[in-house]
Amino acid sequence: MLTRLVDALARIMAILGGLVLAGLVAMTCLSIAGRFVNGLLYLEPLAGTGPAEALLALGVGPIDGDFELIEAGMAFAIFAFLPITQLRGAHAAVDVFTARMGEGANRVLGLLWSVVFASVLVLIAWQLWLGTEAKMRYGETTYLIQFPLWWAYAASLTGAVAAALVAIYVAILRAVELSTGQAILLPDGDGR
Repeated sequence: MLTRLVDALARIMAILGGLVLAGLVAMTCLSIAGRFVNGLLYLEPLAGTGPAEALLALGVGPIDGDFELIEAGMAFAIFAFLPITQLRGAHAAVDVFTARMGEGANRVLGLLWSVVFASVLVLIAWQLWLGTEAKMRYGETTYLIQFPLWWAYAASLTGAVAAALVAIYVAILRAVELSTGQAILLPDGDGR
């Protein structure tokens, strides 16, 4: 039951992160196209109405504050992908030395790194909570589009809390694996 709940949380966060990332890519492409259209205005003769002016009349143009939205969205997307990455054990690994170690030593290392990663994610989530509170209290906004900074912090906090919960779950399972000698998580980290 708990395994399915943690897996569902990790999958939902990954889907949300993917949707935000896809939206950011689309927005970036539209903004670049808008900048291109805006640049065409300088190439057209001043006397006539060209295709660039027609596109601008339709609303095609650069998106104001696009980099502010990308900054906020990417922070969320990164945190949204961490839960599934931790659950699946899909972090980058260099196993030059650990490949030669025994199963017991690898389980100890797996537990050690799971505990360290869970601790770091809990610390990050706590700091994001404090940052969200501070941004709300002081009413800070972005420079161009003036959206409240705490929105970006809160979105990232959501992903960080989910990642911390999944990392704690994985660390507990790694401890159980070490104490019982039985594999609970598959080698790639996928729960059984």
